[in-house]
Amino acid sequence: MHTGEQYHNFMQASQRDLQVRDRFQKIALDLLPAGADVLDFGAGTGIDAKTYTANGHLTFVYEPSEAMREYLAQHCHDEIARKTMVTVASPLGCKVQAVTANFAVLNHFSDHTLLFEELSHVVDLGGFVLASMLNPYYLGDVRYRWWRANVINLIRHGHYPIASESGIHRFAPRVVARAAAPYFRLEQLTPRGFGLASDPYMFLLFRRI
Repeated sequence: MHTGEQYHNFMQASQRDLQVRDRFQKIALDLLPAGADVLDFGAGTGIDAKTYTANGHLTFVYEPSEAMREYLAQHCHDEIARKTMVTVASPLGCKVQAVTANFAVLNHFSDHTLLFEELSHVVDLGGFVLASMLNPYYLGDVRYRWWRANVINLIRHGHYPIASESGIHRFAPRVVARAAAPYFRLEQLTPRGFGLASDPYMFLLFRRI
């Protein structure tokens, strides 16, 4: 189990993770209207949230891990003091134009139906949810026994759990899209096609309808 500081330092030192974060933040910022409010769902230590506030977006942060919240309070002390960043005890504690969930936050859920129903009360009509999720088609995972053991589950059901302390689940995009309906539609999946084989993360953009 990492402390918030250990997690923060690891993520900031990993070139691969920095590249993923840069791509995710660019998509989010390009989609956000000027001055729009955003909820960083599963905000971790506030790395993304700090970027959103720096770009003029009032940012609400929800983070269930106490260790992460403690370090977020340090890392984002100035933004919280200026009230450009607001911590919330529940996602339902705000109303925003967009929700972002970076680095596999949604992979900690076994089913997303209730989550998207709750987020439908948080996201304005026409707003969006942007999530980065672990890519179940990533060929770099073929070397692991758990991946090979679950190929049939992925094909048949589009979903399978991985026995681990963190309780991670893998999902095909269609399964998450089905859970998001009727409140959200899957508007964009990145990468697509053969690109899914070479990228460990996939970005899913859901539009509030």
